[in-house]
Amino acid sequence: MTSIDTAAQSPDRLRALVVGASGITGSALVSHLLDLGWEVTALSRRPLARDGVRTVAADLRDPESLGAALADERPTHVFFTAWQRQDTEAENIRVNGGMVRDLLAALAHTPLEHVALVTGLKHYLGPFEAYAAGEMPDTPFHEEEPRLDTPNFYYAQEDELFAAADRQGFTWSVHRSHTVIGHAVGNAMNVGLTIAVQATLAKELGLDFVFPGSEAQWNGLTDMTDAGILAEHMVWASTTPEGADEAFNIVNGDVFRWRWMWPRLAAHLGVDPARVVGYEDAPRPLEEQMAPHEAAWADIAERHGLVEPDISRLASWWHTDADLGRAMEVVTDMGKSRDAGFTAFRRTERAFAELFDRYRADRLIP
Repeated sequence: MTSIDTAAQSPDRLRALVVGASGITGSALVSHLLDLGWEVTALSRRPLARDGVRTVAADLRDPESLGAALADERPTHVFFTAWQRQDTEAENIRVNGGMVRDLLAALAHTPLEHVALVTGLKHYLGPFEAYAAGEMPDTPFHEEEPRLDTPNFYYAQEDELFAAADRQGFTWSVHRSHTVIGHAVGNAMNVGLTIAVQATLAKELGLDFVFPGSEAQWNGLTDMTDAGILAEHMVWASTTPEGADEAFNIVNGDVFRWRWMWPRLAAHLGVDPARVVGYEDAPRPLEEQMAPHEAAWADIAERHGLVEPDISRLASWWHTDADLGRAMEVVTDMGKSRDAGFTAFRRTERAFAELFDRYRADRLIP
């Protein structure tokens, strides 16, 4: 395994390949890398409309496409932030593990220094098919906990990363985030924009702004990950000896209860306080709450001059239901990163407020 040569690293030779550059994490990562002066290439099936970013077109599920697209690429660092949801965990493992394997195989010709992989707390909670079911480690979650005894595509991705690192001689890092909030459209997991769309429908249609999740989530402690701090964490681990060949949790660093946060988010989104409803008796999933009202979004978008009339590209009801519906509190330990020297911090309420301001500025919500 090679070590990171920090003396040799300067902005004119740091070349990033960002996989999933249009997503919540990838978008924040591209911005952070550009601010630091890196050369940034995005791997995407479609061109990425970002100044200063070059796009390489390829299909992550097609090894021949990857090989052809990356034959002349020479990145020093790869940031892998992509995934594709499948119907079963077996398919998740096949597809998402295969994407990591094939991407890194297509870069066997280049002297990679580091590859950073984003996963999440399903490492501790289990996959969607067995989410928060069965025996799990106690909270707060620590990186040294053993893997659960159940198939998990995060484990498959890690194993492909480790195997490629052994073959190709680069260092690696794994970044286990919790409920990433950030700025992107058309993503499968987007709690921030989902809540903003829910609030908009509530205001426009005179609905209650109802917390959709469980009693345990309403009353228990939890934490979250702002995409900006995740981007900082990935670059830190990729360029710091203490980050090499390590898996890290990454959250904002504060904790909160949804019974405290929910009315504050309502206020930031302009919801009438009398319309704010917390947990009462049972979860009320957004997939059920919002289904009768989705058709109204196109008219709302037209009346307010919004840029996206297709609500399915904005709101991921199913993911927010899964995240807020867990029957346990979820808190993540950051001690390993702190010991290694990563001390960045975000206030989660402020991260939400700044995110809502960006959505308004980009005319995603009124």
